[in-house]
Amino acid sequence: TVADVVQIPPKDFSKPSFRAIEDFINTKYADKVIHKVGLCLGFHSLVSTSEGLIGHGTGIVNVNVDFRLIVFRPFKGEIIRATITQSNPTGIYLSVDFYEDLVVPPETLFDNTSWDKDESGTWAFVWRAPNEEGEFNEFFFDNAESCLMRIEEEQWHDISPDALRSQAYETQEEEDQARRMPPYLIRGSMMNSGLGPELWWNGEGVEEADATAGAEDETMGGT
Repeated sequence: TVADVVQIPPKDFSKPSFRAIEDFINTKYADKVIHKVGLCLGFHSLVSTSEGLIGHGTGIVNVNVDFRLIVFRPFKGEIIRATITQSNPTGIYLSVDFYEDLVVPPETLFDNTSWDKDESGTWAFVWRAPNEEGEFNEFFFDNAESCLMRIEEEQWHDISPDALRSQAYETQEEEDQARRMPPYLIRGSMMNSGLGPELWWNGEGVEEADATAGAEDETMGGT
């Protein structure tokens, strides 16, 4: 649960008190990261409220509230569906509808995956998987592909003004870089059978992907 003081201005007195409290909470918390909690998607339910106290000279009613929020914070090992938004040599970046700080670094992609050009000449990560004929099938991590990825790690960066002031940055550039860090970053992997672009496993290329992934899983199991 979260505890906060909800401030209801006079213009909201016509609303039912529950609705006024919910609107305040959604405005303050929705689509924001709470450090070490997750990305808040919206209000869930009230736990308790105090009697409202009217502020002197403002007319604002202050209410102490305990409440629950709907939060996005997938657990380690969870498989989620996300869409590739961009790639560069540092990794593949993906998003879900409401969150875009997902990254899969090169070291957590399938073995024998490299940064190369695809058929159209666009740079992308390419998985070259051995097949039964001793040759290689090429599978591309293209932009806009829907993928399944495994959650491996979460990284938190407290970018609140108080946290930034408490750090001793040697240069302005270091401070600016810290401000640009996402407050909540999720690192994942796509290196096991069934992960990666869904079209590999369910439709185009499914037979090739199944065969090569099966061979690779057997190799990994024998090491």
